[in-house]
Amino acid sequence: MRVLVFDPVHGAAGDMVCGALLDLGADAGVVTAVMRSLVGEPSISVVERAGIRAVSVDTRATHAARTFDEVISRVRSADAPAKAIDMACRVFSRIAAAEEEVHGKTAHFHEVGADDAIAEVIGACTALCSLAVDAVATGPVPLGGGTVETHHGTYPVPAPATLAILERSGIPVVYGPPGEGELCTPTGAALIAEMVTLPEKARICGRVAAAGYGAGDRDDPSVPNVLRAVLIEDHPGLRDDSVDVLETNVDDVTAEVMAACTEALMDAGARDVCIVPCTMKKGRPGWLVRVVCLPGDSQRLSAVLARETGTLGIRCIESVHRFVAEREVTRVSLDLGGETFEIPVKCAVLDGSVYSCKAEFSRARELAQLTSIPARDIARMAEEEAWKRAARKGA
Repeated sequence: MRVLVFDPVHGAAGDMVCGALLDLGADAGVVTAVMRSLVGEPSISVVERAGIRAVSVDTRATHAARTFDEVISRVRSADAPAKAIDMACRVFSRIAAAEEEVHGKTAHFHEVGADDAIAEVIGACTALCSLAVDAVATGPVPLGGGTVETHHGTYPVPAPATLAILERSGIPVVYGPPGEGELCTPTGAALIAEMVTLPEKARICGRVAAAGYGAGDRDDPSVPNVLRAVLIEDHPGLRDDSVDVLETNVDDVTAEVMAACTEALMDAGARDVCIVPCTMKKGRPGWLVRVVCLPGDSQRLSAVLARETGTLGIRCIESVHRFVAEREVTRVSLDLGGETFEIPVKCAVLDGSVYSCKAEFSRARELAQLTSIPARDIARMAEEEAWKRAARKGA
């Protein structure tokens, strides 16, 4: 498992997030091409902030005020991966909701709807996607103090929109003395709020695989104006992980509803769903539904569980520690009836050696319908081929 941890040493802004991810190892060529598709050639350079080497991102974009719909249209026109575009749209949705909460319905984004903000957001989202991390966490975000000049006039730091974004996200913050100025911008707050998937108290254990620093504009010789990003990878062997466990008991739903509920939960990102027959109050037969999920997904999946079953209460057992084997999916080719088909096989790895191979049974069943060969035979052949590959790899 690869976990990205943001360490906002001196706050967060769009260019700092993008720079930190690039310094961490994100694909600079892809990120540059995506930003170029919106604003022309950006400048990505290495600078120093109080003696710390960091990556500075300058979009070289002109400012423009746009409506929310215009911003989203511009984001969707970027030559970027679909996942990055969707993430960027959610970032601007967070900003729009905060702006509306503070100012009421506004016709235009100003600072946060400018070309540079759009390019920084889509660049940062593309950078995160290229790193292919499994989870994201953050430390407390310094907010600064004093005042800042905005399109609406002189505002207290942090800006009200920044506070609204952070309030909704639950991200921990640190207030600074008045002289520090604005350390966290609405764009920086919205990016981190959208990217983070682990709660503050999540236990992250592993080795430091890489660290990156994104530079802010100001160069204070006494304080490094940087955002640090750290990549944590598990040690070989069983991985120490944390999950939430959701539970509810229901006695007024059918087996068909429970099957649909399981499918909906898995589609929504649950790690596992277990339904156990049980006896409830007044001797009624019912179901105990147990859902395993990442801590950042528990609230969203609780809503799915409530909608699907109609339950009035869901228990959440937080941060349950578990040990998980490393997994890799290998695709093997099988000759079935004169035709070649691919089937994925999930292999579990412990201390660098494969100890379990399981074919994707849904694919085996699909091929069984095409070839009239029993699904269990197809799965067995795929697993045998995966074992042979593992043996050759270990030799």
